[in-house]
Amino acid sequence: MPPPPPPPLGRGRKRAAHAFDAALDDAELAAARAALAQGRWQTARSLLARTGDDWDRRGHRVTVLAQEPHCAPWTRDWLLAEPDSADAAVLLAHAQVRRALRGKEKAVRARESCHTAAALAPADPTPWLGLLMLESTLGAEEEVRRLFAEVRARYADHHHAHHLMVARLAERHPGTGPDPLHEVYDFANHAAERAPADSPLAVLPVIAHAERYRVLAAAGHEARDAAASGHWTGRRARQVMRAAFDWWLEWEQEGHPRRLVDLNFLAHAKVCEGRGAEAAALFHRIGRHATPSPWSYPDRDPYPAFSAARDTALGTT
Repeated sequence: MPPPPPPPLGRGRKRAAHAFDAALDDAELAAARAALAQGRWQTARSLLARTGDDWDRRGHRVTVLAQEPHCAPWTRDWLLAEPDSADAAVLLAHAQVRRALRGKEKAVRARESCHTAAALAPADPTPWLGLLMLESTLGAEEEVRRLFAEVRARYADHHHAHHLMVARLAERHPGTGPDPLHEVYDFANHAAERAPADSPLAVLPVIAHAERYRVLAAAGHEARDAAASGHWTGRRARQVMRAAFDWWLEWEQEGHPRRLVDLNFLAHAKVCEGRGAEAAALFHRIGRHATPSPWSYPDRDPYPAFSAARDTALGTT
């Protein structure tokens, strides 16, 4: 039986900011992050050791731990104790990437840390994920594509890396308006087709549709109210949404660390498509684990947008 919907939370921006937890439903990760905030890096050490080469889970856990504001200094303490630790090196690299993206660190230092971590664990895509996160915002397209290839060379179906590429590709040619042949759609469709049947990359065409909507709405080519935009109701859009929802019904990936990211995108798409019953099924699975994207698209306060859509779909308004 699906869990009941979460209790309603506050609608103001300040409280909405507290409604999102990047750890999603990973309780071990949340505990390790709390310990790291107190300087107890040993819990993060144990967590990453247990994670091993589950690359999607490792990437998720490292990126979330790296968001802890004091991650960098505590991880440097860890490196003092274990100078050859690949786990400590990659965590520090991601912490510096995050600081660089916030303008708190020089990008060149973040890049150096990522390369240091990559040298300590040549098979690990996670240092390259850090570089991809950095260059997706700061770098040229050629470098972004090169780094994506580095990630895929180590793990071809890397979930987070594919999401980053889709978001970056969607931003090409923002002024051309709606284009069903835009390259982001081809990229997402190709990735979904070449992935294993049970891969969550099957949902990637929905991600591409949402990311392109973000760009088009910001450029004034689509309505800023997603549910009122024709972007979600055309023939191609309906085919994409149906295929992704059918995949979810058949292959629901309860164990994937980032499945709730996909479910938020899919629920958003179903709301915009006007498929309330299908959206309700997804909201039951999401529970309290909302994600800022895509509910913020193009410039909305995301938790009120999520809450209103959920309440409507579940009939709790």
